[in-house]
Amino acid sequence: MMKKKFLLLAATLFTLLMLAACGGEEANGNSSQDEGKVQVVTTYSIVYDIVKNVGGDLVDIHSLAPIGSNPHEYDPLPEDVKKTTDADAVFYNGLNLEAGNAWFNKLMETAGKDGEEAPVFLMSNGVEAMYLTSEGNEGEEDPHAWLDIRNGIKYAENARDGLIKVDPENKEVYEENAEEYIAELQALHDKAVKQFNEIPEEERVLVTSEGAFKYFSDAYGFQAEYIWEINQENQGTPDQITRIVDIINEKQITGLFLETSIDARSMEAVSEETDVPIMGDVFTDSLAEPGEEGDTYISMMESNINTIKEGLSK
Repeated sequence: MMKKKFLLLAATLFTLLMLAACGGEEANGNSSQDEGKVQVVTTYSIVYDIVKNVGGDLVDIHSLAPIGSNPHEYDPLPEDVKKTTDADAVFYNGLNLEAGNAWFNKLMETAGKDGEEAPVFLMSNGVEAMYLTSEGNEGEEDPHAWLDIRNGIKYAENARDGLIKVDPENKEVYEENAEEYIAELQALHDKAVKQFNEIPEEERVLVTSEGAFKYFSDAYGFQAEYIWEINQENQGTPDQITRIVDIINEKQITGLFLETSIDARSMEAVSEETDVPIMGDVFTDSLAEPGEEGDTYISMMESNINTIKEGLSK
């Protein structure tokens, strides 16, 4: 069955490539290539923003999974296939984020970006991975490394190195951009450490729907609790609800947090059962829409820091 799914996906991607090639300018939509710039493809919005900050005006970026969508399970469009085929560089998160149905690997193969020397760059290179523990997912890498800003700095360094590799003539620009951006990230990390140290250690328990905040919790001294560990079909089951309700009551937790990209019903049920309020929304897998709070990686993380600090200080 799995082999059939892979073959079907490969055939679909091949068809999309042919459609994109025939579609010409129409397939490009509003993302027409800017001649003279480095053509870049990223897999989702957070990687897009980090690469954009390092690349600046020298890069033209097409991001695959739209804002608010799940990059783990994504079906490439004809435009995606063409953009990836034509790209000078591709940046992806790794840590199993883009592994659902092997869509990313199949896209790289279809686009001719699967060779050892292909300009495909792992943003999480150098990150110390954390692992899942729930039944059926034991030992799999947790993909949410960017929620530790120190890892966000590693992402920026990897973006810099990848862009320099494909565009060495502008090495100094990428280095300067990365240096400035990394300084901003370091300042935000330091701010988070300072703010969270003001919360008593026994009160630093972060309850979310998905267990996406392990890296964040490790960085800033929290205990991470959640209804389910990783987004998948069995979300918010009665057993999961019972387990987290018992933890909340046992640890006398005073505030819950809801991810912006996740259905609210499970957390609302937990809140009603425990009489513990939902203190605010936090970002995990996606940026906000342009113009809204959380529409950049820095804005997203700053919003998370402020929401969690205020929520657990009431």
